[in-house]
Amino acid sequence: MADPAPRRSIRRFDVFAEYRKQEEEERGLPEDEAKGYGLWVAKVVAARVYGRGSAMGSSKGGKDGQGEDKEHRVDGKWHTLSDEVQDDRRFDAEVVRRMGEEFYERVFAPAIRQAREAGKSYEAIRDSIRREWRPEPVKLKARATGSRTAAGKVTKAAKTAKRSEKKAA
Repeated sequence: MADPAPRRSIRRFDVFAEYRKQEEEERGLPEDEAKGYGLWVAKVVAARVYGRGSAMGSSKGGKDGQGEDKEHRVDGKWHTLSDEVQDDRRFDAEVVRRMGEEFYERVFAPAIRQAREAGKSYEAIRDSIRREWRPEPVKLKARATGSRTAAGKVTKAAKTAKRSEKKAA
């Protein structure tokens, strides 16, 4: 049986969140907290990279929240961003379910684990590891007025045909 395909494209964000989740588990953090931390730190880094910095309203504390007291976290373990708790349920919704649980469990998480065990850094795998993972095709019904792409946009050929019809009329 072939490996399942992801439901959506795999982002660097997904790879980083899982990579950090696994690092935290290796350091002894329980899986639920590691998921929340992986998601939180991926969002903090993404916000910095894309210029949103402190606009996300990250938790108080030192660099990436490492020096933060647990009492400033929700239930002593969850970081927050924009007043949203970054926990295991949010990780599952924003990372796991987005790509599909079967793909996550059978392909994605094991591939990240294997790369980490081989001593590869996130930077070394962030693009190469996801290169071959293509989302499963989206099935759409063709409309009478023209074809649509997987994203639901009318194709250039369909637009051209429609213009030709209008000119002829």
